[in-house]
Amino acid sequence: MTTAADVSLDAKLELLDAELRRLENVVVAFSGGVDSAFLAYRAHQILGVSAAHAVTAVSPSLAGDEEADCRSLASEWGLRWTPVRTDEMARAAYRANDIDRCYHCKAELMDVVGPIALAEHATVLLGVNLDDLGEHRPGQAAADERGAQFPMVAAGITKADVRALSQRFGLRTWDKPAAACLASRVPYGTEVSVAVLSRVDRAEAALRQLGFRQLRVRHYDETARLEVDLVEIGSVLEHRERIVSALKGVGYRYVTLDLEGFRSGNLNDVHLRS
Repeated sequence: MTTAADVSLDAKLELLDAELRRLENVVVAFSGGVDSAFLAYRAHQILGVSAAHAVTAVSPSLAGDEEADCRSLASEWGLRWTPVRTDEMARAAYRANDIDRCYHCKAELMDVVGPIALAEHATVLLGVNLDDLGEHRPGQAAADERGAQFPMVAAGITKADVRALSQRFGLRTWDKPAAACLASRVPYGTEVSVAVLSRVDRAEAALRQLGFRQLRVRHYDETARLEVDLVEIGSVLEHRERIVSALKGVGYRYVTLDLEGFRSGNLNDVHLRS
């Protein structure tokens, strides 16, 4: 039985496909998250391997597991895929980690990916969905200023739509937990460094090995503040000793649990309310 939601989803998909055909040649900024993964997959399906190029920015702010997953997804889906090095750490404004940190990160991304798109007479695409527009995302402004396009926004596609369409096409990313760059674990005003990002990466990797999927390790110098889904708080307590050992093993002295649970972007919320 076809529902109204199915019809609406079909209409949005048609709008996305039309937007991709209008652009003709695209370079998709492919981080491996559910949004960019779906966009890279669909661009490949509609435009073909010669006109759709997935590019992954590799730097200390990208979790090692995510780089590996991008490589695997590109192989599974037959994408034309290129990893490129970005050096946002060389930007003092990025390291300073003020509320516009993401602006400087996306500026670096566009400075690296832009020439690839120019050489291919292509447009850079970001996997921004309609829900993202209501959040504090200065990176979107940096990308927009440099000519990037957000085709899923143009098609009216929400995060729930991305997951539903990904599931429809059998993409294993459809229920992938929300992801963000590692620097998002560091409170504004605390300097971002390779050492800090590496510690966060190793801490979260250790927790995923213990079976936790949706999580954040927020970095407060010697203290790790752990966020997990509320339904998994009991599991955290059950595995308390292993978790403490794992996080102390990567350099934290204190390990705390946030009883409010996982909240994507909650460091933004704290700063913007203050």
